[in-house]
Order: sequence, then C-alpha cells, then structure tokens
Amino acid sequence: MTALRVLIAGAGIAGLAAKRALSLRGIDADLVERDPAPRITGAGLYLPGNAVRALRDLGLSGRLAERSQPVLRQQLKDERGRLLAEFPVSTIWGEAGHCVAMRRTDLHSLLLDAVGESQVRFATGVREVTQDGTVTFGDGTSTRYDVVIGADGLHSAVRNQAFPEAQPRFLGQVCWRFLAPSASLAADTWTVMLGDKGRTFLSVPVGRGLAYCSAAMDSADPRRPAGDWRAMFAGFGSPASDLLAYADDAHFAPFFEVDAFEGAHPHVALIGDAGHACSPSMSQGSAMAVEDAIVLADKLAGARHRADVPASLAAYRLRRADRLRFVLDQNHRRDRARHLPAVVRRVVFRHFAKEIFRANHKDLLTRP
Repeated sequence: MTALRVLIAGAGIAGLAAKRALSLRGIDADLVERDPAPRITGAGLYLPGNAVRALRDLGLSGRLAERSQPVLRQQLKDERGRLLAEFPVSTIWGEAGHCVAMRRTDLHSLLLDAVGESQVRFATGVREVTQDGTVTFGDGTSTRYDVVIGADGLHSAVRNQAFPEAQPRFLGQVCWRFLAPSASLAADTWTVMLGDKGRTFLSVPVGRGLAYCSAAMDSADPRRPAGDWRAMFAGFGSPASDLLAYADDAHFAPFFEVDAFEGAHPHVALIGDAGHACSPSMSQGSAMAVEDAIVLADKLAGARHRADVPASLAAYRLRRADRLRFVLDQNHRRDRARHLPAVVRRVVFRHFAKEIFRANHKDLLTRP
C-alpha cells in the first residue's frame, strides 16, 4: 500500500469516483465536502458507453444496472416533432459499451454507497492550498498533503488557489432541467428536438416511470430570465409540448467552460468540472470525471514516495490532455451545428446524422 497522503476536495461524482478508484489501488484518501450534507443539483443524466465502461471498471456495473434505464436508440427531430434521423446507439459505441440514463441522485447515491458516507467529512471546505501541498480548511486547521485532488466542481476552491488564472467562461447558453412522467416516450430512446435560436429539447427515460428533460437555449446573460421560460419553447411539438407541463420546478443552469486540465502544479490535480467543465452537448461530463479518477489513481498507484508525485501528476495530465481536448472540440462543433439554418440542418441530419455522431465519439471508443 502506498504511503502517500492524499486529499480529495469535493464529494460529487468526480470526488466519489476518485475515492473509489484510489481505494481499489490501496490508497486511503481523505475526502472532504464543503456542504454540510450530500447535495445534488440537476435532474438526470445520459451516460454514454465510455461512462458505463468506466463505472464498470470501478466494480459498479451491478449497482448501475439496478438503478438505470438502458438506452438503445437515439433520434433527432425538428421542433415540430418531425423525425430527422434515428439509429441504434450500438452503431456509435459498438463493443465499447452500452448506454444508460438515470436520475442524477441515483448515480450520486450509488457512488456514495460504494465509498461509504462515513468516509466523507462534510462541512469542510478548502480555504488555501500552497505550493508544497499544505491545505488550510475553513475552520483554520492545516495539513500538508502529498496530493491534493480538486474535485470541487465549476467553482473549485482548489483550482482558484492552484490556477487562479483559469476562470469559468460563460458559453452563451442556459438550460432548465427537470423530471417528468415518461409514459409518452419510448422506454429505450434518447430524443432531441432542434429549434431555432439554439433551442433544443432533450428527453430520455430514466426508469421508475420518469424521464429526464433538458430545455436549452442561447442567452447573452447567465442569469435566469424573468417570467415563465416555457413560453420560449411554445412552438415545440410533442413530446416537448407534453413534458413541459411538468417543469414548474425545473432546475436552471447556465453553461460554462473551464480549461485548466493542462495546468501544472507539483501537488495538485484537477478532475471533473474543476478542470474541464464544458457544454453538455456530448453528455461527457460524468464520463470524463470518472475516467479522470481512474487514470489519476493508476498514476498515483505507481508513486511510492512524495518525491514521485510531480512526475505522476505530469503523467496524468499528459495521458488525459488529448482526450479532454477532443471532447471540448467536439462540444464546440455540436454547439455550432445547433445554429445551422433549419433547412440546412434538416438535410444534414437526415442524410449524415449517424456519421456525424460516429465522428463525434470516435476517440472515446478505447479506454482512456
């Protein structure tokens, strides 16, 4: 067992995955969370093949199958509900893995159960991180760690200390996420409806009679607009028009991007949104977070002493850089495609949707 002293800041999906991955490799990391109790934002998740594969590599495939809904097909429609394209997800992911959807609370609780809630020190935030890995917590106490893992999300305190120049950039998009009854939807199908002004409406069943829905649109302002936002999707046909009736308590979220995953620090590593928050166009947020955790754990497992840590973290950054850059680039391409004129978009997706989706995911078919 390695004698490294490791801190994970943040007990969301990334931090819990890191705790699990490290423990499987004999590394007992401290895990702290600034909130006083588990707090989940958002509504649901679509987990593509590489996300499911990564969770399987953490030994969680059985629990995942119990709490998720298989997704076998993807379809694209225009805002009136006319079909543009439909194909099996297996034509995209092949042998890499199947795809599922689930409530976000279920994925978080799955990981928390695997780690053990008693392993998380809640109400413990990070105030300062120095160059030598000394962490000062919110209560004023300090401890020196060999490795500090920033898994504390978009507004990461660890990133702000180690890489203060890497600040979130608003992407000009906002969304509302909610759960709704899934009776009107095919049980195994991911559906996105494409409108003008960057408006999209995603729906996918997550099991237990529910569907995860996300309505996104362009916005010059990251703040929640006044009034009933659903009026901006009034021209959308079924299934959006049916599902919007259940969106009274939708969770509002602006989209930001963070590009800090190549920043070098001798004792700090960033994983998940702390290092590379991005648009959800590719549904890769959770996938990249769990992959980060596994690759970082692999690299740290080879470090026997504190002096080995900088090289291990450099190897982690090198291993992840191309894959993360690919995902960011594909997100940008997908987001640009949302702004094609409706006539052009209809032709492109009717004839080339499957090929476009394959290209979007081609570098994710192999293990990270």
